[in-house]
Amino acid sequence: MTKRAPIILHDQDTIAILPDGAQAGEDPLGIGAPLAARVPAGHKIARKGHAAGDTILKFGQIIGTASAAIAAGEHVHSHNCAFSDHGQEYRIGRDLEQAKAAIPVLAPRSFDGYRRANGQIGTRNYIALCATVNCSATVIRQAAQELSLSGALAPYENVDGVVAFTHGTGCAMNNRGVGFAMLERVLWGHATHPNVGAAIFVGLGCEVMQIAHMKQVYGAHHAERFHGLTIQETGGTRATIEAIKARVMELLPQVNAVRREPCPASALKVALQCGGSDGFSGITANPALGVASDLLVGLGGTAILGETPEIYGAEQLLLHRAVSGEVAAKLIGQIRWWEEYVAINKGSLDNNPSPGNKAGGLTTILEKSLGAVAKAGATPLTAVYDYAEEVTAPGFVHMDTPGYDPVSVTGQIAGGAQVVVFTTGRGSAFGSKPAPTIKLATNDRLYAAMPDDMDINCGDILSGGVSLADKGAEILEAILAVASGRPSKSEALGLGDNEFVPWQVGAVM
Repeated sequence: MTKRAPIILHDQDTIAILPDGAQAGEDPLGIGAPLAARVPAGHKIARKGHAAGDTILKFGQIIGTASAAIAAGEHVHSHNCAFSDHGQEYRIGRDLEQAKAAIPVLAPRSFDGYRRANGQIGTRNYIALCATVNCSATVIRQAAQELSLSGALAPYENVDGVVAFTHGTGCAMNNRGVGFAMLERVLWGHATHPNVGAAIFVGLGCEVMQIAHMKQVYGAHHAERFHGLTIQETGGTRATIEAIKARVMELLPQVNAVRREPCPASALKVALQCGGSDGFSGITANPALGVASDLLVGLGGTAILGETPEIYGAEQLLLHRAVSGEVAAKLIGQIRWWEEYVAINKGSLDNNPSPGNKAGGLTTILEKSLGAVAKAGATPLTAVYDYAEEVTAPGFVHMDTPGYDPVSVTGQIAGGAQVVVFTTGRGSAFGSKPAPTIKLATNDRLYAAMPDDMDINCGDILSGGVSLADKGAEILEAILAVASGRPSKSEALGLGDNEFVPWQVGAVM
């Protein structure tokens, strides 16, 4: 097979990407500079010579500096490219008018969803069991498992299942701290999610995260779907399992009574995620998802970016299209918090690229971030949210989350995302509940290697000449189909029960 030409993403780039890799002795650039060793697919070679300290550009942006002299045609990676200052003189709103013009004008679209009495619109219909504390994790898992094995749910065709949201915290924490507020938002956001028809909170009884407190703070808005009990008041472990099962059986007819009906696509909130990224992520799947994000915004919906450590080095591209100084200031504040957070924990934001990311061709967090923000498309940044905060603004928004996929998606779903779209280059076995995950492969090899996990192949953008516009439209159609009830690959595999992972911040006492 003839190897494809090196990819140059921007005229100013000082590197090129090898879509098929190259062997020792080959001269991919045709400049009389044979490679000293094999270079894997998705990795970079220098378009020009670099002296030590010179900036290295990809996407027309700085991805690092040369840590040693680099000859033209030489492999550029961790051995000679180092993390560096990317410049943080932000020009707020510089590209706002251009971003506004990027919002497509589209005819209204619809999907078949579940309308809730309070105005929410869901894409799934679950009964949620929510542990307020680790002490009640076992009883809700056991109750969910026993209900599933008993066949009791079979007559209720409009109920997607009973899902147990368990976690490892809820006590020995500061009840006025940031971590407490995050957990409270996560629990309430899942219990009252549009994809949840009814929820049962289960506590031990003496924990810091009290059911009564949550009901006092939030309950008036969702009283018809809120139920709660504690192990200590119910009579112990076995009695509580039986009580949970009995309550679920009471709720099933009510939850099953709702039917799918046409709903506007403008009601959709879609979480944008990437995990196991590679050198193709920023070339195929991420920009294709960016096109789909723009289309969703054009339909009046909401695209939710996350993973703040994975926009580091590219945050200026988002700030250039912020709708206001207030929105920009909140994002900058989150960036500064992360810089301090990793510093006090004796880390660096450049620790983020994993070994798998680096094996796939990504060298620094700056490079990874520039590819990651491509998921966000080109429309204005309309709002910035804290972790698990309810998302209310339409358009493209950002939520402060870690880069760790389960924690990040847990926050986005708590904020109201009814569908998750997840790009991956190395491969991911991720799924989520109550919002289904659609997975996009960045390359043909992965799509062929993990066919049961990948919903869409974006590798044909390079191998088959498929345009980003066409791939973005394909992704949007998949979002609408999954929102209407078509199972995603991760749903068919049963994934999602173990990916509920609230972000834990603060002292454990």
